[in-house]
Formats: sequence, structure tokens, C-alpha cells
Amino acid sequence: MDTNPIVSLRNVCKWFGQNEVLKDITMDVASSEVIVIFGRSGSGKSTLLRCVNLLEEPTSGHIEVDGIGFEAGPHTSRLRRATVHDIRMRTGMVFQEFNLFPHLSVIQNVSDAPGTVKKMQKKDAEELGMHFLEKVGVADKKDEHPIRLSGGQKQRVAIARALTMQPKVMLFDEPTSALDPELIGEVLAVMKDLAGELGMTMMVVTHEMGFAREVANRMVFMHEGSLIEEGPPAELVRGAKDPRTQRFLEAVL
Repeated sequence: MDTNPIVSLRNVCKWFGQNEVLKDITMDVASSEVIVIFGRSGSGKSTLLRCVNLLEEPTSGHIEVDGIGFEAGPHTSRLRRATVHDIRMRTGMVFQEFNLFPHLSVIQNVSDAPGTVKKMQKKDAEELGMHFLEKVGVADKKDEHPIRLSGGQKQRVAIARALTMQPKVMLFDEPTSALDPELIGEVLAVMKDLAGELGMTMMVVTHEMGFAREVANRMVFMHEGSLIEEGPPAELVRGAKDPRTQRFLEAVL
């Protein structure tokens, strides 16, 4: 694993009105590292991911992704918009609720962005889409519409769609929370393959502790908008030092 950070956050804060959701977040993510971020609902985990790819712009602080730096602040400019675009092009995001286009087939869902954003020819975009549909095990569903798919299949299509943009970092926001228990395993298996086979850098918000122990290089515990404690999964699960981390782990394990 390359130790040079591909994602760097420095003193990142995010306010929604009078509510400070992220409090002075500083962290690095190395290339090919898999980080699991966990904590109670409302602790700022999803907002942290959304700030990394600038779906939410931080109120203050500095974000850098693959060498592209973004300084938070009130100013707008063409250069700033270009920076936001460049960071988003380097980050793929998978949400809880799939967010597939219901009126498009599976192959259209996964080939639309490369064609629209990267201006790829339709044939090339569809070939790329099929490559990643095969990678996540749903190539046989290419002509189906999302309504005909199970939740697990929809999430795998959503992962394939993100991968077609060939991001440097994948962000997963509780990707199994909307799934029935029997479907969770198939999505986690795809994520394990991404980490193992492709060496994909991943930041994952999840409470799936089995996945964290098996795949993550590091676990990070968040509480009330702050990073409280982090470490390798085995060490953190067995020997968390902060009482807040201990109480949370006792509740979920």
C-alpha cells in the first residue's frame, strides 16, 4: 500500500445554520487504503464523505484529493468551479438508496455518465459499462430496468456506475443499510473484491463490523462531529481506549 495520502483533510469544519456537524477534522487516506468510518447516527459520518467529494462544501478547512486542493470559503470563481469538478471526477460515491435512473436500463444507467461527462462514444461507454457490470456480477441484467432488480442487484449496478468514471477514491455511504439481511453479503463481497483485486482506495461508512475486520486497514470512530479514535480493526475492537468508542462497540458487537 502506497503511504502517500491520496485524500487529505485539514481542519475541516461544516456548519448547517447553528449546528456544527464537523468539528476540525484532520485526517489522511493513503492510496489503496480502506477506511471504515463508524459511529452513531448523526455523528457526521455521511457529511464527512459528502465533503470529500464536495457534494457538501465545508464551511472552513482544506481538502485535497489526488493532488487537487480545495480551500473552503465564500468566494466563487471559474477556477473554483473547475476544482470542484476535478475532485468529483476523482471520487465515486455509492449511496444508501442506489439513486439509479428508473427510466433507463441497467446498461444505460452505467454508460450514461462516461458518455455525457467524459464525451465517450456510445459504443465505448457501453463496453466500459459492461466490463464493470461483469466485475460486480450483474452483466446478465444489462437490459433490465431498476424496478426489476433486487436491492442487492441495484446496489451492485450503482457500484458499477461509479466505477465507470474510473475514480481514484470510492466513497460508500452505508451501502447495505437499505438492504434486506440476505442481500447484504453480495454487496459486501463486491466491495471486498474492489479492495483486494483492484486495490481501490475506499472510505466506507458502515456498521458491518465483520467487513471492517476483514477488509479495512483502519477504523475511525466519530462522535458528535469529531474524530475520537482510530486504529487497525483488530486493535480498535479489542482495545479501544476512549469510553465512547468502547460503549459503541459493546452495543454493536
